[in-house]
Amino acid sequence: MKKQQVEHVLRAAGRITGQKRFIIIGSQSLHGAHPDLADEILTSFEVDIVAARNVEWLNAIGSDSPFHESFGYFADPVDESTAILPKGWKARLINLASGDTEGVQGLCLEPHDLAIAKYVAGREKDNVFTRELVRRGIVKRDKLLLLLEHTPLSEEQRERIRTRIDHDFSLVRK
Repeated sequence: MKKQQVEHVLRAAGRITGQKRFIIIGSQSLHGAHPDLADEILTSFEVDIVAARNVEWLNAIGSDSPFHESFGYFADPVDESTAILPKGWKARLINLASGDTEGVQGLCLEPHDLAIAKYVAGREKDNVFTRELVRRGIVKRDKLLLLLEHTPLSEEQRERIRTRIDHDFSLVRK
């Protein structure tokens, strides 16, 4: 997705719910730190957004809605528990650079917090995404490992993720 498409989803979400602020927690949150990022890393067609209220109203622009059918992308209303994130993630949120949002603010995950959430999820598409973040130099190994220590996980989960992080960084050294 392009940043302009994320802005469109935010405008629509604001109109539907009357809210002026949403948190973007999925891969589209990269637009906060990297508004001009190439499209090939952002292949999903949904914007995972957290709304403070009227969350169910966002289904009007959700998957299989007329909005989705018209534009090819959609809002995926989620809550904060959707992603397992390091402690303090809210203090690191990044404002989506101003654009055509009709005053609706999009708060995006800091890329390292996003990467940790993707490492925790551990699906194949998440593994591809985190490898690409590493390959492009968007995330740093030391910062990921530090945040991992502040993520509510079992030691077994942390060890699995450390191994994955080490693997991803070993690929860029070759």
